[in-house]
Amino acid sequence: MTEYTALITGGSKGIGADLGQRLIRKGYTVVSLSRGAPEWSDAKLVHVEVDLLDADAVTQAGAEIAAAHAVSHLVHNAGMIWPNLVEEATPADLAGLTQLHLGSALTLLQACLPSMKERQFGRVMFNGSRAALGVPTRTAYSATKAGIIGMARTWALELAPHGITVNVVSPGPVQTDNFWGIIPKGSDREADLAKRIPVGRLGTVRDISNAFLFFCDPENGFVTGQTLYVCGGGSVGAMSL
Repeated sequence: MTEYTALITGGSKGIGADLGQRLIRKGYTVVSLSRGAPEWSDAKLVHVEVDLLDADAVTQAGAEIAAAHAVSHLVHNAGMIWPNLVEEATPADLAGLTQLHLGSALTLLQACLPSMKERQFGRVMFNGSRAALGVPTRTAYSATKAGIIGMARTWALELAPHGITVNVVSPGPVQTDNFWGIIPKGSDREADLAKRIPVGRLGTVRDISNAFLFFCDPENGFVTGQTLYVCGGGSVGAMSL
């Protein structure tokens, strides 16, 4: 049996935790990077505490993980929103979320690439966002999530000869702590938003991990450089979030 190790940022809870648990059930080892301890445990779960906003800390964590594990799957799932109107947006917002959404992914990929290239196999995935298409109060978030798409397409072209695919899963409104940090759980606003999504409901953590599992699959080597919107149809019409 081929052994796989998945490095998942933000694997302590939510989408990352659900994906990690499902990969472990498939026989994977999972290395989770997060600022806090995981809300779940397993003998095949390795937790590394790191703040992805700290570039030096990410470099150190990446080197330590690469020395201890032959990472076959990199899932950059961690993200933050930092909402504000354009009048209050700052260059510091852009710099911080660029490090989180783009810089930390680059550092971790560079750490994992030698083993992926030696193996001539790898799966690299991003958790993007439907907000890359534009959402009010998301200057830094939308900009950096859109940047993920361009970076993933570039990596896909460079890494395809090495058997490494790079893809993006872009969720719409999903019931996670990030979402409830913006829209109160159980509020009228939440219910109204669900009604305006074409499929008539909010997304679930499982909806998103389903998409990641597709891109994780070793048999799906002919799909790379793609962005899959998992948004209940919200990327198709003119729904306002």
